[in-house]
Amino acid sequence: METVQGRQQEAPGAFAAFARFVVCGGGVGLTSSFAVAAMASWTPWALANAMVTVVSTLLATELHARFTFGAGGRATWRQHTQSAGSAAAAYIVTCVAMAVLHLLVAAPGAVLEQVVYLSASALAGVARFVVLRLVVFARRRPRAAAGVRTALPAPAVVPAAVSRAATPTATVVLCGAA
Repeated sequence: METVQGRQQEAPGAFAAFARFVVCGGGVGLTSSFAVAAMASWTPWALANAMVTVVSTLLATELHARFTFGAGGRATWRQHTQSAGSAAAAYIVTCVAMAVLHLLVAAPGAVLEQVVYLSASALAGVARFVVLRLVVFARRRPRAAAGVRTALPAPAVVPAAVSRAATPTATVVLCGAA
């Protein structure tokens, strides 16, 4: 995957980023919920959820890099890896929610399963937004902009007449070596 150095767009504000996150991530999440339900009819639910989570995380990370957080290009390997960590946590939340549902209701209907799954996904999604915004797609301030010098200052030019007349201590101070 390529890096996005030099192609970063201006970062959207928190509200705009959250709105984009809901549209991109919510659209992928809603589609994923139907995919999980369809796949769960022929494979165990946890396996279906795992497979859909992997595919949807890759897709959503790309969408978030390009549109949600204004990175301006494809997601980097680092961003995919960090996003996968937050997706793993979201996967656990949805699995726990579904396990609790099946403990409480012997034979839940498809609508109730979707409501529980989407509710757990929404809760995990809000936490994921915070992680993605503050960690994964956080803007790194350039060191110079943060007030930290990145290079040594240029040496002072001392005219010959001044350097001969100055004491050795004064010359050292004028040349910036003190």
